[in-house]
Parts: sequence; C-alpha cells; structure tokens
Amino acid sequence: MATVELRFSASPEHVRTARLVAAAVARRAGVDESVLDELRLAVGEACSRAVGLHALHGLTSPVRVALTEGEKSFSIEVGDDAPSTVPTARDQSASEAAEGTDELGLAVISGLVDDVEVIADAHGGKIRMSWPTATAVVP
Repeated sequence: MATVELRFSASPEHVRTARLVAAAVARRAGVDESVLDELRLAVGEACSRAVGLHALHGLTSPVRVALTEGEKSFSIEVGDDAPSTVPTARDQSASEAAEGTDELGLAVISGLVDDVEVIADAHGGKIRMSWPTATAVVP
C-alpha cells in the first residue's frame, strides 16, 4: 500500500492544492477518469470543512490529508484537530451558522462518495473516503 501524505496550514488557498494533488494521485492509482471530478469536489469539501473548523477553534496546527493506494481501492483521509463539539461563542448565531455549514459540507460529501466515514472526538476528526480502482473492476 503506497501512501502520500500532505499537510497544509489551515488556510483556504491551500484547499485547491490538496484537490489537485488528490486527483493526480488518484489517477496514478487507477481511479476511473469519470469519477475524478467528484473526487476533487469531495476532497475540496472535506478540506474546506477542516480549514473552517480550525478557524472556528483558533487552531494553528496543519490539516492532514493521507492518500492511500490499496490493492483494489484508493482512499483519502482528511484530518483536523478540532474537537467535535462547537465551543460556545459570544455570538450564538455564528456558532449556529458554523454547525449548519458543517452539516451541509458532510451532506455534499455523502452525495459525492459512496464509501465515506466520519469520525470525530475531543481530539479532532477524520473524514475517510474511498473509491474502487481499475484493478478492482477487472474480472
């Protein structure tokens, strides 16, 4: 299993780079060309979500992306260091807006990826997504 790891500061301008790297590695791993656009969108949503959570919680740690080429699948894991609970903000409407954006991002990812798993605890969260590779569909 080959893995490419990417870490970037939680800044929106780095999300595009993560999308481009993910698409290039997925192509090399054998993911079908017809799903690369959806893969790029899903990675963009997951990375944007992580960047937003880091900003909301005032974190300076990097967002982590692991791209793993398996025998029959290609997986991407986007990790953040934000606790799973949204802190109580002075402006409650901003906190509510952050929660709503988070749910919308997860809904978009779920619509784009058949195999997705979201894990969150007090130490951070991960979104794991996977797609079959060409070797998985060849008889």
